[in-house]
Amino acid sequence: MTNKRAKLIYNPTSGREEMKKRLPDILMRLERGGLETSTHATIGEGDATLAAAEAVKRGFDIIIAAGGDGTLCEVINGMAEQEYRPKLGILPLGTTNDFARALGIPKNWEYAVDLILQQFSRPIDIGKVNSRYFINVAGGGSMTELTYEVPSKLKTLIGQMAYYMKGIEKLPRLRPIQLQVRSKEIELNEEVMMFLICNSNSVGGAERLSPDASFDDGLFDVFVLRKCSLAEFLKVVSLALRGEHLNDPNVVHFRTSQLEVTSQDYVQINLDGEFGGTLPCLFSVLPGHIDIFVDESGLSVYKEKNGVSFFK
Repeated sequence: MTNKRAKLIYNPTSGREEMKKRLPDILMRLERGGLETSTHATIGEGDATLAAAEAVKRGFDIIIAAGGDGTLCEVINGMAEQEYRPKLGILPLGTTNDFARALGIPKNWEYAVDLILQQFSRPIDIGKVNSRYFINVAGGGSMTELTYEVPSKLKTLIGQMAYYMKGIEKLPRLRPIQLQVRSKEIELNEEVMMFLICNSNSVGGAERLSPDASFDDGLFDVFVLRKCSLAEFLKVVSLALRGEHLNDPNVVHFRTSQLEVTSQDYVQINLDGEFGGTLPCLFSVLPGHIDIFVDESGLSVYKEKNGVSFFK
């Protein structure tokens, strides 16, 4: 592995700016593990996409995305259309790190780096929406706008609590949207509160929202929340946190590899926590499109080491 070159693309503001504190230690651990690593600190929206595309062009063997789900999504967008796609490592140093959690990649940076150095990877599905890409979840509706409405400084200061604060603020203003959904499995045309298109079982910090979703089965798990009252909405949220929402009459759930979503209303799209344009959109799965480093021996090595969970 001594001849392999890695490009570490990191967001210096992710999480509570942990990456800035950890960078020297991370680089030392990677170098000692045999990876010749150069870095790129992102300076704004879209910069990680440009950096990843440049790393592909320069023939790097490995790209490492360090930050949250937004940074990971941007890196994926820089790699997805390339004929040559390096293997991808993830250092989950953001606020929620949904996709890393779904893959069993630990939040503890030392173990996450060691996992990359083990060099075991799996081909992972990604989602395409019009001309953009996402890896964990896409959605639309009032509540899905939370993630890009929360200021980055607030996320840095108080972490995931910033999302909850913004959500409580928005609850009284929830409004339905008229939505048309078409796939070979279902056709829907009604007023809804929100929709989610999931590639994994970890969404918004909750691991039971999409309990049967898999990142390598070639299918999305799609959820549509029908128009409902505030009390009904809160009930569905409560059920979802326990994984008991699939039988609620206000929830439509199906699995598909492609769907078209349109609306007469102005509906913004959220891709992995970032603004992703507006409807109409065609969503499709690209099966096994990117190889990502994961733990070969299963999750227990990280969950049980010294009796400590590294996912918190």
